[in-house]
Amino acid sequence: MRAVITRVRSASVDVNGTAIASIGAGMLVLLGVARDDTESDAQALAKKIVDLRIFRDGAGAMNRSLADAGGAVLVVSQFTLLGDARHGRRPSFINAAPPERGRELYEVFVDAVRGRGAHVETGAFGAMMEVVSVNDGPVTILLDSTRLF
Repeated sequence: MRAVITRVRSASVDVNGTAIASIGAGMLVLLGVARDDTESDAQALAKKIVDLRIFRDGAGAMNRSLADAGGAVLVVSQFTLLGDARHGRRPSFINAAPPERGRELYEVFVDAVRGRGAHVETGAFGAMMEVVSVNDGPVTILLDSTRLF
């Protein structure tokens, strides 16, 4: 499971010109589910993300977690994070989970983040989405569940 986490001042998702989700300050998480991912990957990645200390403290240092900062999370599915572009010019997505499994683990991840006390908004799994974010910093972190431990 791969995630691109961006600290944001705000973020939103539109589908077919209609706003479906938005947050103020917090994190935008683009989430890709791999073919071999498990519920354990989703749980571990959710814990890591919620506990990441990427928010500023009173001295301006990145020393506060999402819970400390009181931020929200916008989670957007993005299977293209599993794209392999090492060969040729067209990425291969063979390592991405099939849609049914991807949706299942995406939902496990979202539930795990909520279970850790965060306010979570989501995009529409599998839909063409317009994602807008106002980055804060900018601070962007790439995590892969296969490299957490």
